[in-house]
Order: sequence, then C-alpha cells, then structure tokens
Amino acid sequence: MTATAIHQPQQKTSIPKFKNGEEAAEWFDAHDLADYWHELEPVDVDFQLEKPRDENIVIRVQKPIKDRLDRIARSKGLNLSSLARMWLIEKLQSA
Repeated sequence: MTATAIHQPQQKTSIPKFKNGEEAAEWFDAHDLADYWHELEPVDVDFQLEKPRDENIVIRVQKPIKDRLDRIARSKGLNLSSLARMWLIEKLQSA
C-alpha cells in the first residue's frame, strides 16, 4: 500500500500595492480573488436609492439621424435615449 500525500492549498502571496487602477485591473484579471480571501476585510455599504430628479427635453431631428442613432445605440446594447443622454453629457463635460 502506498502512502498518498494530503494536498494542502499553497498559501498565495499577498495582494500587492498598485500604482494605478489599470495595474490593479490587470492583476485581478490574472488572479483568483478566492485565493486571497483571508486578506479582505468586511465593509459596510450604504446605497442611496433615490434618483436625482430628472427633467425632460424634446429634441427634433430628421428620421435618418434618429434611425442612425438608434442603430448605434442598439449595437452598444443601449436604447436611443440612453446613448443620446451619454453623448450630450460627454459633450458638455468637454466644453
């Protein structure tokens, strides 16, 4: 009868300090967080479920423009209104 070794999980090194978010994302993409569970601390999270009050505006565009916007939105998995709002906000931030 041969003896078999008991497999014990190998202790991983600790989660490194990152220079930026991109470096952290690359590291977490390549590592299983379950191996580092012992290093994590519980945190309390407070969700604010109230949405800020939205206002509506009406923008009139020609049908070909609306159709094109709708096609682009669908290709990104969005609806027309969400894409138009995102682009409007992006333009305002860069103005």
